[in-house]
Amino acid sequence: MSSPRDRAHSRVSLLDIHPAMSVEAMLQHFVPPEQFRDSTLENYMPDPAYPSQENARQKALAFAAGNGGAKPKKLWGSATKSGSSRPGIYLDGGFGVGKTHLLAAMWHVIPGRTYYGTFIEFTALVGALGYRGAVDHLKGASFLAIDEFELDDPGDTMVMSRLLGELVASGTRVAATSNTPPAALGEGRFAAEDFLREITALAEKFDTIRIDGEDYRKRDFEGHAVVAASEDFDAQVGALAGVVADDTFSAVIGHLATIHPSRFVGLVEGFDYVAWRDVVQLHDQAQALRLVALVDRLYDAQVGIINTGIPLDEVFDATMLGGGYRKKYLRATSRMISLTRRAASAQE
Repeated sequence: MSSPRDRAHSRVSLLDIHPAMSVEAMLQHFVPPEQFRDSTLENYMPDPAYPSQENARQKALAFAAGNGGAKPKKLWGSATKSGSSRPGIYLDGGFGVGKTHLLAAMWHVIPGRTYYGTFIEFTALVGALGYRGAVDHLKGASFLAIDEFELDDPGDTMVMSRLLGELVASGTRVAATSNTPPAALGEGRFAAEDFLREITALAEKFDTIRIDGEDYRKRDFEGHAVVAASEDFDAQVGALAGVVADDTFSAVIGHLATIHPSRFVGLVEGFDYVAWRDVVQLHDQAQALRLVALVDRLYDAQVGIINTGIPLDEVFDATMLGGGYRKKYLRATSRMISLTRRAASAQE
């Protein structure tokens, strides 16, 4: 596959895209992000200074081994020599300790019909299909991997708990990670207690694995997002190789309201970069949450962002950052900083 640097520049508009995706097409996207395509339980590198990381790897190995074609009743009955005795495993830890790597690695090796998605993707699927429709389409899956399980919306948490209850009862196994905020300096670093409290009917079915450690990545959320000067913007956008979606920020925010979040994956498909002109701060919660969902899809696809206006780490107002969805906004901020740096590095 050619890299964006090898491709000719072309420019389109997100506003011209109205993705109409079948249920089957949406479910085909329930796979790990591209950056975790090659994640395995063997190439997870635990830090010797934190024994809980190797313990988590061993627990993930045991859990995956428990899916080796055994009948559901056997899988969540008494313990077996080959794997976990419970149908669920919950990886709880700070930012950058490898939870998503382990989650993707389990998805790669567990046989059968498997789905991988973020908590937001699964709740969006329920919103698009209805609760019963989601159950009908997911029932029969051998494994669900849920990254960044969120506890900030009681309604969504209740729906997901009920959904998982039905699926587990029918033989599906589940692995989940917590959505630790990337810039909260230890706030909410471990969420297992909250997780188990919110999924009360399922709590006894999950093994909770705590993973200590330092962030193995550079902390993209430190500092500010890269922002382009208006007078240089056209030249910078024109210098980007590959497919660029070029629009005003306010127009993109308005366009998102016309598309169900479950189809955002189709909205960003095929792009190398998005260029947003005149970014302004958001004060409407619904608009902000749609942007969060879009940023998640952009981040999974590693689509770089270039913009004018305010830096994207300032796009959520103080009320939002102090409210119930704080964790969502912090995660999106971290990802936007990373994606603006990705676009900037492409021009160096």
